[in-house]
Amino acid sequence: MKRIVAILMLLVLCMGLCCGCQSEEEETVAEEPLTVVDEGYYQKFQGKDISINVYNWGEYIPDGSEEGVLNLNAEFTKLTGIKVNYTTYATNEELYAKLKGGGASYDIIIPSDYMISRMIHEDMLEEISFENIPNFQYIMEKFVNPEYDPENRYSVPYTWGTVGIIYDNTAIDMDESEMDWDILWDETYKDSILMFDNPRDAFAVAELLLGYSLNTENEQELTRAAEKLIEQKPVVQAYVMDEIFDKMGAGEAILAPYYAGDAATLMDEYDHLSFVIPKSGTNLFIDAACIPKGAKQKEAAEMYINFLCEPEVAYAVTDYIGYSTPNQGAFDLLDEEMQQDEIAYPDDAYITEKTTIYRNLSDEANLKMQELWTEMKSAETESVNQWVVPIFMAICILLSVGILIRRYWKNKKDIF
Repeated sequence: MKRIVAILMLLVLCMGLCCGCQSEEEETVAEEPLTVVDEGYYQKFQGKDISINVYNWGEYIPDGSEEGVLNLNAEFTKLTGIKVNYTTYATNEELYAKLKGGGASYDIIIPSDYMISRMIHEDMLEEISFENIPNFQYIMEKFVNPEYDPENRYSVPYTWGTVGIIYDNTAIDMDESEMDWDILWDETYKDSILMFDNPRDAFAVAELLLGYSLNTENEQELTRAAEKLIEQKPVVQAYVMDEIFDKMGAGEAILAPYYAGDAATLMDEYDHLSFVIPKSGTNLFIDAACIPKGAKQKEAAEMYINFLCEPEVAYAVTDYIGYSTPNQGAFDLLDEEMQQDEIAYPDDAYITEKTTIYRNLSDEANLKMQELWTEMKSAETESVNQWVVPIFMAICILLSVGILIRRYWKNKKDIF
């Protein structure tokens, strides 16, 4: 009996120790609570069973998929009681087509500068009530009243960054100060080069290489840029967007133009990857939160935008996705090394001299670019088949000549 009691006591002690260890472990990995500026602001819709539809880029918000990473949409729901229905897109053009087609209803979208300008022009956005977004005070002055939304009536900056080249540093040995966009046309790297799968960014690379403005509307220049992209096709392995993560990470490709924020994410994970902004300059882009025309939950959407402007939330975004923040409160939370990073936060002189922000092109220029892009992409199949007809004709001619020669010699033998 004593032996049984002893065994039971031992089991109880072990269970206690295990529970103690589990509690200690849980305490160790417990996340820091998210702090907001004014918690009372977020209580208005509690218990009202409201939901909002958010349409954003892929891989563009902390989603809690990794240990120690906040799920910001879940945090917003916990704070406000508002459910977030979250879906993603790959390009500005995909977003535009979805909204223009009228097949879906969204309360929040996060397009890029030139697309915001286009949507303003086409009356596709609601004016924002900034009294509902007190955290707009944290947006840096240089991102207020931007060219694409000059009176800042329709958008609130979310992230910004530059475009450059991601490359495999084990396969390419070149001084970064000498690297320029023409490397994406280099036959040395044939079938190892990736290219943007959207017209505005792809045309911009060709325009930079040709010395044209990134906002050119000149039909001849647009045509020449398209011809340059067609010249590039034989060396391009694939036209991609988010697929770049898998392809560059796995070593399936060694060169790709892409956004600095995504490059930072890739370089954190893969030592063989590096990033450079080409010496001839680049595009500086700004992505901003907007409310589409006819949004069903406009005020709740404004609350979501205000949440994105919380310094700790904006910090969590930039820390997770690697893109630069326009939020001064979030910037102040970054460590000194990141604040001084020349790729993430180039100085104002470099931005002025070497970068260009896209403007919305005229309807005519947008249509021309889209037509040229479609022709360029279809040329992918044509380029494979362009020799089929000439080769077939050559074979037919050779066969015909062979038959004639054979008949000639046969007839000659019959005569003799």
